[in-house]
This record gives sequence, C-alpha cells and structure tokens, in this order.
Amino acid sequence: MGRSVGRPNKPMCENGLGWAGPYFLQKPSLGTIALNVDRSARTNPSQSGIGGLCWDNREDSFWGFKVNLHALEVTASFIETMDNMGLPQHGNREVGLSGITLGTKNKYKRMHSDLPEGYDDVLHQEARRNSTRKYVIACAIFASLNNVLLGYDVGVMSGAVIFIKEDLKISEVKEEFLVGILSIVSLLGSLGGGRTSDIIGRKWTMAIAAVVFQMGSLIMTLAPSFSILMVGRLLAGVGIGFGGLIAPIYIAEISPNTTRGFLTTFPEIFINLGILLGYVSNYAFSGFSAHINWRIMLAVGILPSVFIAFALFIIPESPRWLVMQNRIEEARSVLQKTNESDREVEERLAEIQQAAGLANCDKYEEKPVWYELLFPSPSLRQMMITGIGIQCFQQISGIDATVYYSPEIFKAAGIEDNAKLLAATVAVGVTKTLFILVAIFLIDKKGRRPLLFISTIGMTVCLFSIGASLSLFSQGSFVIALAVLFVCGNVAFFSVGLGPVCWVVTSEIFPLRVRAQASALGAVGNRVCSGLVAMSFLSVSRAITVAGAFFVFAAISSLAIVFVYTLVPETKGKSLEQIEIMFKSELEKQGREMELGDVEVEQLVQDKTVLTN
Repeated sequence: MGRSVGRPNKPMCENGLGWAGPYFLQKPSLGTIALNVDRSARTNPSQSGIGGLCWDNREDSFWGFKVNLHALEVTASFIETMDNMGLPQHGNREVGLSGITLGTKNKYKRMHSDLPEGYDDVLHQEARRNSTRKYVIACAIFASLNNVLLGYDVGVMSGAVIFIKEDLKISEVKEEFLVGILSIVSLLGSLGGGRTSDIIGRKWTMAIAAVVFQMGSLIMTLAPSFSILMVGRLLAGVGIGFGGLIAPIYIAEISPNTTRGFLTTFPEIFINLGILLGYVSNYAFSGFSAHINWRIMLAVGILPSVFIAFALFIIPESPRWLVMQNRIEEARSVLQKTNESDREVEERLAEIQQAAGLANCDKYEEKPVWYELLFPSPSLRQMMITGIGIQCFQQISGIDATVYYSPEIFKAAGIEDNAKLLAATVAVGVTKTLFILVAIFLIDKKGRRPLLFISTIGMTVCLFSIGASLSLFSQGSFVIALAVLFVCGNVAFFSVGLGPVCWVVTSEIFPLRVRAQASALGAVGNRVCSGLVAMSFLSVSRAITVAGAFFVFAAISSLAIVFVYTLVPETKGKSLEQIEIMFKSELEKQGREMELGDVEVEQLVQDKTVLTN
C-alpha cells in the first residue's frame, strides 16, 4: 500500500459508468476507509480495480491504495480477504459489483454519494502540510548555499596548494599559513556575524557573507603574488565566518520541531557537496600549467553567488528575529508558511514572544547580551559548555587535517603521482558527501546523541587505524589501500554524526536573546581549533610522523565520546523554547538532589550523635 496525499484519480462519490462506490469500512484504529470499486471490469477485466483513501487516526494522515484485479471474482476474493482482517460485522446484504451479493457478514456498508463529515477540511489540511514542507525545505536549501563556498574552499585548496607552491615558490611554512589562516580569520566573521544578524537580520547577514567571500575569491584568482593571494584569503575567511554561523541558526529558527534536525543538517550537506566539487575541480583542471590551473580552480568558487542572489528574493526573514524587533504580524505571516496549522502558528508565536521577553515585558529585566555571556546564569553556562565544547571537539579530532592534507596522507602511504593523489581525494569527497545522507534520515528518528556516539566511536577506531597502518607497514599497495579505506571511514563516521549534529545542537540549545552571539562563540571555538590543526599539521607530522599525529587525534576523539556522554542532552522533537526550559529544569533537579543529599547527610550525623550519647 502506498501513501496518497491528495484526492483519488476520480471523484469518490461518483456513481456513473466508471465507479460503483464508494463503500465505507469502519475500524477504530484506522478511522474511515473509503473504497471505490471500478466497474470497468464489465467490459475490460484487466482494467478493474479497487481504490480508496484512508484517514489514519494514529498518524493524523491519509493513506491510499489501489489493487489491480483481473476479474470480478478476484474482487470477491479481495473482499473475503478483508473479512479475515477482523473488521466489525454489520450483518447487511449489500449488493456489490454487477449485482453480486456481498453476504450477510460483509464489512461494507453502501453509502452512495455521502462522504464523511469534514472530508474537505481534511484534504485542505493535507494540502497545506505538503505545501509547508516544500516551502521550508526550499528555504533550508537556499540558506545553505553559502556553505557550498566554505566546502569548496576546503576541498579545492587541498589540491590547489600543490600548484600554488610550485608557481609562487612558497615555503612549507607559508603553505601551512595559507591553508590555516582562513579558519583563523573566519572567527572574525563569526564574531561579527552574530552581532550583525541581531541588527540587520539573519537573511541579509547571509547576503553580506556571500558578497565578501566572492570579493576574496576574485582577488585570489587574479593574485600575482603570495601577498595579494593572502589578502583575498583573508576576505574569503571573513565571508565564510559570516555565512557558516548564520545558516544553521536561520534554519533552526524557521523549521518545525519535528523536522528541525533534518533541515539543520543541510548546511553540513552543502559543505560536503562543496568539498566534493573542490576535489573534482582539482582533478579536472590539474592538467593545465601550474600558473593557470590553480587560478581556474579558485575562480569556479565564484559561481554560487548567482544562486545566492536569487535565493535572497525567495526566503523570508527568521520569525524569531522579527519577534525580537517587535514585528509580530510579519513573524505570524512567516510562521503561517512554515507551520501546518493556525493553532500551531499561534502556539509557536506565543512561545517565541515569551522567550523574547515581549509577552511579559514589565517583568523583563534587560541586560546587554555581552554581559549575559560574560557572566552567564547556571543554565546558560551549561549551554555554553555544551555548545562551545562540541564545536571544539569537531575540529581538534582532526577532520580538517584529513580533508586539507589527504594528499599528504596518501603520499606517506606510497602514492607519488599528483593525478593519482587527487583522484584518491575525490574518493574521500564522495564518501563524505554520501554518508551525510545517513544523518539526514536518522537525526529526527533516532536522535542527536545516538548519532554522536556512533560517530565519535567510529572516528576513534579509524584514526587509530590510520596511525597503525602508516607505522606498522612499509609503503606499498597494501598500505595505500588501508590508508584510503580508513581515511574514507573517518570522514564517513564524521558525516554521520559529529559533522552535522554539532551545528544542529549549537543552533538549538541557546535562548533566543543570546542565540546568535552565543552560537558565534561556538563558531569561534570551531574556527580557532580548525586553524590550529590546519596550520600545525605539517610541522607536527615532521616532528612525530604522520602516524604519530593520527594517534594524537585518536586520543582526542576518545575524549569526545566521554564529553558527549556527560554533557550533550537529547533535543529531538522539542521546540527551541522547550530545550531552554529543559536545561533550566535539569539544573534545578540537580540542585534539589544536592539539597536532598545534604539533608540526608545531616540526618545521618544527627542519628550518629544520638547513638553516641
């Protein structure tokens, strides 16, 4: 049986030549089933069929079905099968197809043209639900386009730097600086992006991010020297800091509770897509001269700006930001497009207003956001430890070393030809992109914590295995196969959990008033750790070997398992406002347990004193 989200192919109450129904079956667990029996079997048995539409009380949705029949006798057989399903017996003798009596114990009652009350309202609700889903998905896709730029830069630089080093004659130290400086500078964009998005809105902050990045890409493409190349790199870093921070926040703020995890993974999907495109670009243009090929690779990154400009005319502003600006009607209008019922719209709006301090403004004691972040309440402190901590673990577990320097890893395993090195990196990019799909489909079903556990445990095993392979075996085809396998395994486990879930959790846990700037602090931690890893990997590898570096990453990844177990809560299915309450309630519960423990200790001391006396 396949699901149906619209009306049947023919009107259900039609009693003309084509249809003999409908019939209605009653079953408490399923609601009302409407059967339409096709009369065309009289003239063309191969075209006969039974079709219907069912309102499922358990899932609040329709499902539809059609069974192809080869003769009227098969229809009777189908009805007999339905008899065996244990449906209530009416004891009537309705006449079915071609005058066939359905029997005294059939489960059908002929209703002619009558339809269940509220049938049109139900169809309207289902149509609105589908429209809402499509609209929110479109907004999430458009908002994630900036992340293609980040991913493309990461992927393309891993190969372009080989030819930049050859063309501009830069040292290994300058190579590390060129690769890693983007992450360090992007923290400026992250810090500025949080405050900017609070002032001008999430939507237009993403626009600024795209413009700044494109300016940087253009300068890098035309750079005649290393110094000019670095100027473009700095601008690109600021743009990435702006865009990488705001997209997950924006998507979390417009998404329904039930699909927020799924939709908030989109930025990570587009980062992976960008990385893959960067790897493919490296391989595709590596055949040109060293003076030209890296410039073409970097220039291709300018193209997404066209789609980003188009997206700005499609996506709405965040309803939560609109409420913060006291633009309530505009916020309601956006919520009506992103929620499935008017009741849900009003509930979400009331929650947002209360969280923003507008519902009870006379009781609302306003403090500067920076003050709240510097001197956080106990619940906000717990949120910041969770949000900033998981962002740092995402990077210090070595994912950027694996992505940026995968050619170096494969070179250590024994691959020497540049074309083969870049082809191996394409395999890494494909793996990283494919496995993000696992997170998409499981994050709202299984939750955040299970995916984080699978991810961190799998990464720890793969990182340790990379180190063991490079240290225990000499260079050759066997080591190359192991290196490619475990590098792909590492990025696969990263994409299943720590990659996307990190940004989902960070965008969910902070209160509305400080969300953008608190998330910015998490992004700063992420970018700083990314920059430190990218700028030090080659030097560390020379000091303790590539294998030694991966043993260190494996140890850090094992600590991430402990961090997830102790400090990362499950947020699946909760509204952003409910998550804030959950943190506060958990701390209050811990406080009550501590007080109870103190009372018990005091009682034991008193009992001991009594016994002693």
